[in-house]
Order: sequence, then C-alpha cells, then structure tokens
Amino acid sequence: MIQPAARTTRRGDLPVPGQRRPSDSAGAVLRAVLDHGPIARSSIARATRLSAASVSGLAGSLLEHRLIREVPEAAGPPGIGRPHVPLDIDGDAVAVIGVHIAVPRTTVALLDLRGRILAQRQDLHRDKHPDSVIAALIERIAALRHDHGARRRVLALGLATGGWVDSSQGTVVEHPALGWNDVPIGAALAGATGLPVRIDSNSRALLRAEQLFGAAAAQARGSAVLLFVGNVVDVAFSSGGVIHQGPRSAAGAVAHLPVEGCDEVCSCGRTGCLQAAVSERVLVRRALAANLIARPDIHGIVDAARDGSAEAFALLDERARLVGRAAALLHDLFDPEVLFVAEGGANRLPEPLETVRAQMRPGVAGTVRASSFPAHVLATAGGAVALDHVYAAPL
Repeated sequence: MIQPAARTTRRGDLPVPGQRRPSDSAGAVLRAVLDHGPIARSSIARATRLSAASVSGLAGSLLEHRLIREVPEAAGPPGIGRPHVPLDIDGDAVAVIGVHIAVPRTTVALLDLRGRILAQRQDLHRDKHPDSVIAALIERIAALRHDHGARRRVLALGLATGGWVDSSQGTVVEHPALGWNDVPIGAALAGATGLPVRIDSNSRALLRAEQLFGAAAAQARGSAVLLFVGNVVDVAFSSGGVIHQGPRSAAGAVAHLPVEGCDEVCSCGRTGCLQAAVSERVLVRRALAANLIARPDIHGIVDAARDGSAEAFALLDERARLVGRAAALLHDLFDPEVLFVAEGGANRLPEPLETVRAQMRPGVAGTVRASSFPAHVLATAGGAVALDHVYAAPL
C-alpha cells in the first residue's frame, strides 16, 4: 500500500525540478536545435552566446547520446569555404513517456523529442484508490514500452494531473475529485519503471508544452497565463519564462472562484464555485439529461454542436461565457503577452473561443488563444513535464 507523503513547506523561489530555466549549456544547445533546426554549429553559437569550441563539444555529446543528428547540407556554391553540416533533433532514437490522470481515466503516451505523439492508450479507472490507479499505470506503461518503445531509449516519465501537485516532492498533495491526499506517486512510478519521474499540475504542464513547441512559443516564453478547464479547473502563469509554483507548490488554485448564479454543489460543499459551474462532469450530465449525446464525454457534445445541435451549442456557449469571465479576471491580474484557454469547446470549435474572447476588455481579445494541442491535450501535458526536464539538462 502506498503510504501518504509527509507534507513539506518550502520557498517557492528556489529552483525545483520542472521550474528551472534551460541554463545548462547542453540544454541551451539542444533548445537551439529544437527552435531553429536544421541549424549549423556556428549559428547555434550565435543563438546561445556560447563559444564555438563549447558548441562543438556539446554537440558531439548530444550526437553521441542520439538526441540530435547531422543532416545533409543544403546545396550551395561548390568549393567556397568550409562545409557546415546542419544539426537537427533526432526524432527516431529516443522518447519520453507522458502520463495523465483524469477523473474518469488515465492516458499513457510515448512522445518524441518534438512532443509528437508516437503511441497512446486511454483506460477508464477500475478503481480510483491511489494504489489501484498506480498499479494499473505501471502495467500500462510496461505494455506501451514493450509494444511501441522497444527500439527507442526512454529518457524520462512525466505525469500531469489536477488538484494540488507538489512537483518538488513528486506528490499529489490534494485531488478532491479523485479523493486523493498526499500520494507519493512520483516515487512509486520511479521505483517501478526505473525512469526519472517528474510530475506537475495540468495547467503548468500544458504551459511548459506551449513554451517548448506551441504555436505561440515566443510569447509563452515571456509572460503567459494558461487556464485549464476539464473536470478540474486550474491556472498556470509565468514571467520571464519562469512558471510560478508558489511557496507550497499550490499556485494556480482557482477552482473555487465565485460564479454568480451557479447552484451546482462543489466538492468543497458550497455552491457558486467556478469548477462546479464549468466542469466537464456537469456539462456531460446536462447533455445526457437532454439526450444530446450517447457517449458520456465532452467530445460527444462538441460533435453534436458541429453536426448542428442548437442545444449542444448552447451548452458550450454558456460554458465558454463563464470561462471567459474567469479568463478576463486573470488577464486583468497578470497582463500577459498571451493567455491560453485549454477547454474542450474552444480547442475544437471557433465559436466558443470567440465567446471567451468577447468577455475580455477592449484591446486584449487578440492575446487569447486556444491550446496548440487540441487533438492530444492530455498526452501532451504529461509528455511536456518529462520533455521540460530533458531540455533543461539533457546530459
């Protein structure tokens, strides 16, 4: 049986796994190849402000570990100067495992160094007790590695979930929707898989993904806010590219922001909380009661709206209106360069995103974007936690 982890309090401004910036020189080189590859060593030196000798040595180590590869030089005038062999990310040799734990199911995926999904599986929980979920995850991770990862070296495992997640301790401190408290899941998975394991909250994980390879990565590496809306609602925010954790790794808890006119009972026992008003559980329950969907998930509601159901569209629009009000408040608080909304309707349809934008004050609606990963949000979240670790210190 998994023993509850001891709670700790630490300073939020100290570096923790997943929070550090890629200051490691090898990480800086690898990140330059990710951003600009195929790229010559001389261009990497200019981009990273490292010496040519340092870049050459680090590139050699990254090549040896098969994190990058040399690619054919672009055709140019023959016989002029020394040839520059470009470098690019090696998409074939290594991978990471991404795990996401949602209220109804788990997602386990294999991703390459560009965050592309190579394989994934989703399974409903047999039992939501931590011991049962962890045991099932260990089986599914082993099966995924056997079926799809045998020819790749797996570098790390990343896990994302809702609630209060202490990434420095590898612990889910509190997840009311699952009924979890002080679950040391990081240590349990590391012991079973033999891999470095990093965990984080949904929103912080997805903001890391946006910073690594999102459609607005440049803005995400400046100041950014990401609002995650699923069965759990939470927020991540960054300044200068650094994602804030808080002194207890609890930053971003917005589930209980007050919402006017909401009579849904929250897990905290009160009514009028944001999470209770906009959670997928509530949305799906309403759609089932109206006979709008056959399968109990938000994808069915989105599909019904896309097929012309006015009732399904109205459900998504009302949810987007409430999400937009929360997003407007967050934008006023943080004034970010970009605000991402990772919400099922806005991720897949243009109208809910426009409804969210319509709640913003004049002049800032253009800073609001849907997730860059609409087809694989959950798998990407878990994978990004591992990839952030890889790109920070790859050697």
